[in-house]
Amino acid sequence: MSEHRTASATAARERTEERGSGIPLGRLAGVPIYLAPSWLLLAALITLTYGTIVQTRAQPLPFSTGLLVGFGFVVCLLVSVLLHELGHAVTSRRSGIGVRGITLEMLGGYTEMEREAPRPGVELLVSLAGPVVSLVLGLLAAGAAVVLPSGGIAATFAFQLALSNIVVGVFNALPGLPLDGGRALQALVWKLTGDANVGRRVAGWFGRLLALATAGSALLLLEFRPFHKAYFGVAFTLLVAITMWVGAGQAIRHAKAAARLPPFSARELARPLVAVRSGTPLAEADRIAELSDDRGPVVAVVDSAGSLVGFVHRAKARAVPVERRPWVPIVDVAARIDRHHVLAGDLRGTDLLMAIRDDPGGDYLVVTGEDVHGVLRGAELVSLVAPTRRPRRPTVRRNSA
Repeated sequence: MSEHRTASATAARERTEERGSGIPLGRLAGVPIYLAPSWLLLAALITLTYGTIVQTRAQPLPFSTGLLVGFGFVVCLLVSVLLHELGHAVTSRRSGIGVRGITLEMLGGYTEMEREAPRPGVELLVSLAGPVVSLVLGLLAAGAAVVLPSGGIAATFAFQLALSNIVVGVFNALPGLPLDGGRALQALVWKLTGDANVGRRVAGWFGRLLALATAGSALLLLEFRPFHKAYFGVAFTLLVAITMWVGAGQAIRHAKAAARLPPFSARELARPLVAVRSGTPLAEADRIAELSDDRGPVVAVVDSAGSLVGFVHRAKARAVPVERRPWVPIVDVAARIDRHHVLAGDLRGTDLLMAIRDDPGGDYLVVTGEDVHGVLRGAELVSLVAPTRRPRRPTVRRNSA
């Protein structure tokens, strides 16, 4: 059958929320917030380093108080990054792009979108929203540093918070992926060429150049006496450079893969379903599928009420010996429907590739509202994109280093 109306289709559609990566912190403006465990390591290092500096410069401040001030600085940085990412998220939602969540991690954070921007102008606005928020926060903190008594802990705290936000805002505005400025560059090239993938590739190569420049700058700092022992700062900068290089490479590969995507929606690519009862023997299900008028159908399993339960798992079915197939019920080799393997029927192009990134070789139920269109096999889509090589996992991210 090509479509199947069932109550289980509604349940499948309602379970398509994205998995969060990290420790859930709750929701802000309706957006799920997660904290990556890597942030805890950075928090400990900054707390210790900052606390030591404060204790040294503000004698006789107790070391424990210095650590408390250091931890407060870390929390302020975390809030700053969160507001940066909320700038992306709110702008994205107002532009009609859904947001899966925000993850705060050691090198900053990222906002994951449900799909790509539909137009270059939207991409530009969403990309620059984060750096603008960081610059505004930096200016506010700088104003606080000016009005506070000079030389005190509060003024020093405000000045360093201002400096941090301004550096984040300016650095992220640089024109290279995976930075926000890279997505802005991608939008401009997209506008000029009419091809988002060309923009992504150009911004990816600029990102690689920026990564090399960042690494080179970190190494050059060791040659200057004020920084020749700033090993933590240099190591952190090198880590940022490596992350930028990897992200830029992923963007380039993503652009190449997306350019080869077929111009069809998930609904058009889905294989039709042939429904059988859960107690049907595997051999009988095979026979029913062969008699179907549809080409290459996928056997769907329905319960006694006719509600869709799952569909045949190809690997499990192939593993059953021929002599046992008449005795094995179809439900024993069926893949249950889970929220991570349900796709909207109108997904296409890069958005479709992004939707299957967690399991590129898996099978996905394709639905639109109450309508079940069929099953899209991820392995078949991947073979169309890269017949000889499995593509890396693409993602729509807004990074803040």
